Amino acid sequence: MAASEPARPRRVPSRTADEGEQQGRQPSRRAGARKRAGVRNAASAMQSAAEQLAQLLGRTPDSVSSLKPTDDGWVAQVEVVELERIPDTTSVMASYKVALDEDGELISYERTRRYTRGMIDRPT
Repeated sequence: MAASEPARPRRVPSRTADEGEQQGRQPSRRAGARKRAGVRNAASAMQSAAEQLAQLLGRTPDSVSSLKPTDDGWVAQVEVVELERIPDTTSVMASYKVALDEDGELISYERTRRYTRGMIDRPT
């Protein structure tokens, strides 16, 4: 039976971006999409910011209070307990601005604010 079936045409594999560059052509947009492989979404950007800041400070972040995509990667505000006190509402907290590149690597951080955990923001 197999001999009577017509031969199926073979599929030719498409060229990769590297092969296109070797032949003098511009790489496709998909090559640029591969650059963001380190950070696929907001959740992984949040996790990356918290983990890398923890390594630098030696303290575990309490939360990520904001996250924004930028042209160059991501910017996050990460809250960290700097001094634990009893009662917990008197613990000293710090807010850090963390910048990540497109791959999710920390490129800068700075402490922007210190406050007690029980402090409530008031309108200015």
